[in-house]
Amino acid sequence: MAAPNLFAATTATGKTAYITPANTSANVLLANSAASNKVLKINMINVSNVDGTNAFNATVSLNTTAAGGGTTYQIASTVSVPANASLLVSDKASTFYLEEDKSILVTSSSANKLVFTVSYEEIG
Repeated sequence: MAAPNLFAATTATGKTAYITPANTSANVLLANSAASNKVLKINMINVSNVDGTNAFNATVSLNTTAAGGGTTYQIASTVSVPANASLLVSDKASTFYLEEDKSILVTSSSANKLVFTVSYEEIG
């Protein structure tokens, strides 16, 4: 489990992932497996509230294992997203790397109300 040397990388592929949690538990938005031989450069994380009336809370966390277990480190903790609005959690000015055997988890205070999107580069 070694992070690849960014200067020796042979590929960099732009990708996007998204989830609308159907529960109020933590859900894996993005995982980098322990043997991927890749690092994921996180360019943007956005949360959109698709409810037209109510605000809901969003939490975005980094976790120390790819399956979402281990220790949790919040990037955004219980932030209210107004009705029909979006919250930019991270953008190009605050990029970070998701190393092997790490994951990004998201939690919504209500099922099917928040859409979490991540734009990233898969580097290997």
